[in-house]
Amino acid sequence: MGHMSINQQSEQQDVPAQQAAYAAASGLPRRLRNILCLDDFEAAARRHLPRPLFGYISGAAETNGSLSDNRRQFGDYSFLTRVMADVSHRSCGMTLLGKRYRAPFGIAPVGISAISAYRGDIVLAQAAQAAGVPAIMSGTSLIRMEEVADAAPDTWFQVYMPGDDTRLDGLIARVAAAGFGTLVVTVDIPVWANRENNVRTGFSMPLRPSLRLAWDGLTRPRWLVGTFARTLLRHGMPHFENSFAMRGAPLLSSSAIRDTTGREHLNWEHIRRIRRQWHGAMVVKGILHERDAQMAHECGADGVIVSNHGGRQLDGAAAPLRVLPRIVDMVGDRMAVMMDGGARRGADVLKAVSLGARCVFAGRPFMYAAAVGGRSGVDHALTLLRDEVSRNMAMLGVNSLAELNADFLLPRS
Repeated sequence: MGHMSINQQSEQQDVPAQQAAYAAASGLPRRLRNILCLDDFEAAARRHLPRPLFGYISGAAETNGSLSDNRRQFGDYSFLTRVMADVSHRSCGMTLLGKRYRAPFGIAPVGISAISAYRGDIVLAQAAQAAGVPAIMSGTSLIRMEEVADAAPDTWFQVYMPGDDTRLDGLIARVAAAGFGTLVVTVDIPVWANRENNVRTGFSMPLRPSLRLAWDGLTRPRWLVGTFARTLLRHGMPHFENSFAMRGAPLLSSSAIRDTTGREHLNWEHIRRIRRQWHGAMVVKGILHERDAQMAHECGADGVIVSNHGGRQLDGAAAPLRVLPRIVDMVGDRMAVMMDGGARRGADVLKAVSLGARCVFAGRPFMYAAAVGGRSGVDHALTLLRDEVSRNMAMLGVNSLAELNADFLLPRS
């Protein structure tokens, strides 16, 4: 076995040295210094969060088949790099729905964020705004939308459509009055999915008090004191604040029922109804078929998010990256096509951009980052991903995202 050259030895030693130098210079809290990529946040969150909350974030529907495929989809492509290109002036920036952002990714909506991380909805929104990337506030959030809009005015808001028109109109009017400029209408939940993992981990909405739930909290003292107790003392019992125009059920209750029924009849006329009332940008989330993307355009949507809900709805639904080119071909010249599902690396983001995505959203890793490290954790996660995007652009030989296309990808047979 041959000996490594001095240059090879130096190159191998440079990587941990650079990581240590970055951690020391950045002033990262000690618990974040060994987190070098988004995947590292998941292991840390598993140790930090009570089992029901970690299971709610990490799990999906039935066999988790679509969840797993969302990650595998990026392995369908390899990069074809271009070399000896001057990449000293590269930029990760892009324009989306009339606004300039500093990177082609964003934070997807994650429900009940404020019980997994202290003031989680605000933490996520403020970190995204500071980093110059979009963030979508979940419709199943526990902090009033008005507070988040005040704290981070550029945040987008996600709605799950109520089943009757009066409630729908009231909710849309409230979102507009709160000052949000972009509305994200999630359309892939006609009924709730079969999330067996929630039953196995003891999760429900609302959470039901039990000895098992109490034990799960007591065995995670840092979460218990830093998130749950701190929230109760400063803000009282969290409620589902934004499902309707009025306040919803409490998060923890032995008897309260959260009203999520009556969506089976919803159809494209309801999207047209929202479009007539909503005067800002409107995005339809949960699209997997190009004909539905065309319908969203005909109903007045400004963009679509290609998504299978993180694998949390129909188990076996197609991974978004696999259908992205078909949707881009259908509507990409007339509206913004975005996607979410499985992206964890800068390489994943750039593969999706090469296939036509204007922005790539991720939810779970940023939620883990907020749970483990609060605002510092989300800042760190966003920095890691942006650095990966910039570094990989250099190695691909491009200076702007606009240069990327399918010619940079080699499909694996």
